[in-house]
Amino acid sequence: MITVDLMGRTALVTGGVSGIGLATVEHLADDPRAPAQLSRLAAAGGDVVAAPGDVSRPGEAEAMVRRAIDRLGRLDILVNNAGTPGTQTPIDFRDLDAMTETFWQAILATNLIGPYRCSHAAAAALKATQGAIVNTASIAGLGRVGSSIAYGASKAGLVSLTRSLAVALAPEVRVNAVAPGFVDSPWTRDWPEERRRNYVEQSLMKRAATPADIAEAILFLAAGGAMITGHTLPVDGGLA
Repeated sequence: MITVDLMGRTALVTGGVSGIGLATVEHLADDPRAPAQLSRLAAAGGDVVAAPGDVSRPGEAEAMVRRAIDRLGRLDILVNNAGTPGTQTPIDFRDLDAMTETFWQAILATNLIGPYRCSHAAAAALKATQGAIVNTASIAGLGRVGSSIAYGASKAGLVSLTRSLAVALAPEVRVNAVAPGFVDSPWTRDWPEERRRNYVEQSLMKRAATPADIAEAILFLAAGGAMITGHTLPVDGGLA
């Protein structure tokens, strides 16, 4: 794990109670899992607070960011990690009928519009601290086949949004993204073993990424990499 000086800095991590989000909270420091995780992290010496909110809902995402800033007193790092594939099993790209309006809206509201809402709401606070934003994209947004057409499009949009926000918030705020490949997380634990094995075999590192692997890259982009902005870093063991 990389070591950086985070003394006095604060961070807001959306989707922070499981998987990559929880690993990021551990590195940096209204879900029913939150109280237990907060208690565990606090017992381990972490200074953590909860700011429940649904990033897919207009107004709620912004209110969540404001609550977090009020409780933390400032904001140095925003990690837009909350996201959804919308399905537990891949949807064949040829199955266009499965891409319903409802499915598209749910995917885009969480994976693309949600990060914009949070970034917009946090912009002034991040500018005041010369802070950083890190978005959790996916190799599905870099041309690799994802779980559905809508999911891949949402993550490609997030890659584009990352570049655009880097321009919009420069020079005070750096904006980057990570693009995970196959991650051994709660999202993928129930996948068929053959599917999991295929991803491992295709990767150059011959193993699944862990949430901690992704969190380490997020930490580097959030607290290091002073001259890196507008970029998306694949963290996939060479899968892409």
